[in-house]
Amino acid sequence: MPSNQSLVPTQTALARAHTIVPYLTPEDVAKLIAAASHGRKGERDGLLIRLLFETGLRISEALQITLKHLESFEGRPVLRILGKGRKPRLVACPKALAESLQAYAYRHQLTSTDRVFPIHRKRAHQIISEAGEEAGLQKDVYPHLLRHSDAIERLRQTGNPKALQIHLGHASPLMTMRCLSTLTAEDAVRIQQQVDFSR
Repeated sequence: MPSNQSLVPTQTALARAHTIVPYLTPEDVAKLIAAASHGRKGERDGLLIRLLFETGLRISEALQITLKHLESFEGRPVLRILGKGRKPRLVACPKALAESLQAYAYRHQLTSTDRVFPIHRKRAHQIISEAGEEAGLQKDVYPHLLRHSDAIERLRQTGNPKALQIHLGHASPLMTMRCLSTLTAEDAVRIQQQVDFSR
């Protein structure tokens, strides 16, 4: 029989799986992009925010993107990247976003091997945080929050946690389950708010 000590990590992981994941709504993200677009590098900064939200990439993955990463899968654009632990994976990339990346690269005369976002993680964090303040969002805004936001939106639209786990490159389903728990908790509140005590 396992000792109590061996149960602690599992219990901690399960507790984390049931905590609420912070995220931005698509409307919040639109405000964030608009705020970021006012700066000197507004086109680049807005495109970075779109990339993070519409693909769910980690910031380290997004900052390595070049046009060589863009490919086609069944006639639709994807990004072929090396994810966490240098594991290769395909990430869905909306057609409009792929076209925006290509147009940006063309306008700025980037080669197929030039990084689209040649900035450091610290600068990316600063850009996104400042855009959140300018947009008037009432929460801390940071790059990984956009990954959470992509996950929540995909789960809301597809209802498929396993596909989401693969899309995000999660080795364990626990983080994916946190997203599912978040949506379930929000749905539970909405359902309970519909109870009419005046009848």
